Amino acid sequence: MSEKPKAETEPTEKKSKSSLIIIILLTLILLGGAGAAYFFLTKPAVPATAAHTGEAAPEAEAEAEEKHEEGAPPVFIDMEPYTVNLQPEGQFLQASFNLQVKDEKVAEEIKLYMPQIRSRLLLLLSAKTAEELSKQEGKTALITEMEEAIEKPFSKGAKPVKIDNVFITSFVIQ
Repeated sequence: MSEKPKAETEPTEKKSKSSLIIIILLTLILLGGAGAAYFFLTKPAVPATAAHTGEAAPEAEAEAEEKHEEGAPPVFIDMEPYTVNLQPEGQFLQASFNLQVKDEKVAEEIKLYMPQIRSRLLLLLSAKTAEELSKQEGKTALITEMEEAIEKPFSKGAKPVKIDNVFITSFVIQ
């Protein structure tokens, strides 16, 4: 009689051991897949130039530094409205702009040179025609020209200031 229970327990033990092995293997496979997915989804993209050399490109390092600073809220500088006569005379432009800069330090530097900036922008705006400013391409080109005019050094040997963006907040041609 003692042999019957022994015979009945052997298949049950084999089933439980094989079930346990299958569960462990499935768990390992799932964990491995989850780890691989995490690795590939969170890995930063390698720039094309660095993919061949194995080194990070200088542009990628600069972008990484900028992204570190991107967590800070943007700093905007409200510009006083501009009213200028357009070329040829007879029409005028009334416009307002905001400047976006990296931080308060740059904003304070720009505010120190605001008379020079206003002069540069007034000369730039008054040289435009209503026809070129009424088109989207004209406004886009104007923004680029404004950024370039503001970023020029304010004196000989001075370091240029960096503008992140210029936003048109009001734009009326009459």
